[in-house]
Amino acid sequence: MFPNHRPRRLRNHPQIRRMVRETVLNTNDLIYPLFAVPGTAIAKEVSSMPGVYQLSVDKVVEEAKEVYQLGIPAIILFGIPEDKDIEATGAWHDCGIVQKAATAIKKAVPELIVIADTCLCEYTSHGHCGYLQLNDLTGRVLNDPTLELLKKTAVSQANAGVDIIAPSGMMDGFVGAIRSALDANGYQDIPIMSYAAKYASSYYGPFRDAADSAPQFGDRRTYQMDPGNAREAIKEIELDIAEGADILMVKPALAYMDIIWRVKQNSNLPVAAYNVSGEYSMTKAAALNGWIDEKRVVMETLTSFKRAGADLILTYHAKDAARWLQSGNN
Repeated sequence: MFPNHRPRRLRNHPQIRRMVRETVLNTNDLIYPLFAVPGTAIAKEVSSMPGVYQLSVDKVVEEAKEVYQLGIPAIILFGIPEDKDIEATGAWHDCGIVQKAATAIKKAVPELIVIADTCLCEYTSHGHCGYLQLNDLTGRVLNDPTLELLKKTAVSQANAGVDIIAPSGMMDGFVGAIRSALDANGYQDIPIMSYAAKYASSYYGPFRDAADSAPQFGDRRTYQMDPGNAREAIKEIELDIAEGADILMVKPALAYMDIIWRVKQNSNLPVAAYNVSGEYSMTKAAALNGWIDEKRVVMETLTSFKRAGADLILTYHAKDAARWLQSGNN
């Protein structure tokens, strides 16, 4: 009891605060998302995501080099194809944009880990994550036929040199289907980072600008999770673990830190948290208006994800965070 116990004793000096800090963020925790588009010399800023760009393959390679130089160990690739169709051909074709970008990055920066988002919404003409039930305008995706497309996509991405497959479509059985396809094609050593608890969130809006993936009708609530459900997340991760997932992801992160904590407590696998586009854009907008200190808010937020249980953080702030970490004044 006071005065014998004075917790402020350990707060009085910045070096002591460093010494007793329980949660420490570092660049090894970060994964940087990149958006690849056809063409050359293209760097088109996403209007709703200041500082984030759609990049042609040559520019993606330049960005990958910078990411690696900053000490960030991995990037995750999203693709915007030239043409879209109901078969999501651009997702699984050997000449798809993600395949081209992955091959180019691995040639230029072989030590950088390349993760591929393994989904179909960027590549379908309707913007949903697989085959649609005929005449159903609610966005009801046919689960089992879609698994066949995801298997083809994952194998094609592995052929292109991708290091980690990250399926994000929330199809039932998608981890097991992809695992079996990778194993059958000699890719037993490629890990799967499953979007295990992906919610039907309103925080994805700016991403849909960046990836040109907004659904043409309906929404994704028939396959992404209801934001009110927490126990369901544990059911989903248990299924993914049983099917062979190597890393579990929670998406979004900021409004779902309780889910990150629950997933961490209920598994022994590494947990990734996706600091999504809406979270990024809100922070950027407030910073650009002078309402917040961007650096302090970003670093506090990323540290909070780690404190909640995240081992890996996918974030559009990754490059800035790496620079701030290197400066030592964080």
